[in-house]
Amino acid sequence: MRVLVTGGAGFIGSHVVEALTAAGHEAVVLDALLPSAHGGGAELPASGPGVRYVRGDIRDADVVADALRGVDAVCHQAAMVGLGKDFSDAPVYVSCNDLGTAVLLTAMERAGVRALVLAGSMVVYGEGRYECARHGVVRPGPRAVPDLRSGQFEPPCPECGAALRPGLVGEDAPMDPRNTYATTKLAQEHLAAAWARAVDGRAVSLRYHNVYGPGMPCDTPYAGVASFFRSALARGMAPTVYEDGAQRRDFVHVRDIAAANLTALEAVHTGAAAHRPGCFTAYNTGSGHPHTVGEMAAALAECYGGPDPVVTGEYRLGDVRHITASSQRAARELGWRAHIPFAEGMKEFAASGMRTAPLQRA
Repeated sequence: MRVLVTGGAGFIGSHVVEALTAAGHEAVVLDALLPSAHGGGAELPASGPGVRYVRGDIRDADVVADALRGVDAVCHQAAMVGLGKDFSDAPVYVSCNDLGTAVLLTAMERAGVRALVLAGSMVVYGEGRYECARHGVVRPGPRAVPDLRSGQFEPPCPECGAALRPGLVGEDAPMDPRNTYATTKLAQEHLAAAWARAVDGRAVSLRYHNVYGPGMPCDTPYAGVASFFRSALARGMAPTVYEDGAQRRDFVHVRDIAAANLTALEAVHTGAAAHRPGCFTAYNTGSGHPHTVGEMAAALAECYGGPDPVVTGEYRLGDVRHITASSQRAARELGWRAHIPFAEGMKEFAASGMRTAPLQRA
């Protein structure tokens, strides 16, 4: 199988390429090397056996058409990620993530490529799953600024105001994106579903939870919380934990995510029973073992040998309190499960390098 991996020089994409080639597949890497992810002056490695590198933007239809020549499936990782700096980032998020996806899907239709795996995200859910002792499963709305300012971070029951118990969210939960990035990720899924129906394509979205591991970008406002903490430790500083550190997340290792992409690509390429023509399917891809942000910061600091985390009580609008995954659908339909334990992954992440300089030519 020959696979086009958009964003294949990035953090997750490079691990996907490694997993593909290790399994005997070929990869075509298309990457614009955006400075927000790669720094200024970045260059792609030289093409070699099993991997062809193309520098270009997925919003450029001619570049995409060239990259799709001879391709059997597409793994779409290219995106602007994270909350960004403020709402002024909205145009570039929408352009990179949604216009780019529309250009890619149009080119796939013309090239006759009918298999797609999309890098989705858990941010499409907004808040995760909550239960009230009195009202059962409920959906709290966005947290109020006065509550956040006063240190009341837990969302109350929208019916009675009582405390809620967080649980694991499933793929059929309602969508409720709370920021620009989340909105663009949901739009990507809608575009992929519309494409699959229109062209008898087979599409999968892997809704990543909090991915971490070797090769994360360092010191960028667009990275995830694991990168923020690891970057601080590398500078000899304490990780800064927002709110009270009790936010629950599902931290999943990047090699497990790469394995999920490989498994999903093989499924959509062969047209397995759960992936018929015209079908779009979303899968949570998490470890299945939630930890708090404070626990992750403490574990990483201990493994690194750096200063203890500092809990600030600060907050970011657009952040949600708890979001953790049930990945049972992926286990049942794809046969995928995460295998790298939290403690082992944190130990490796603490000792591994980050992407602090431009990529060098091989």
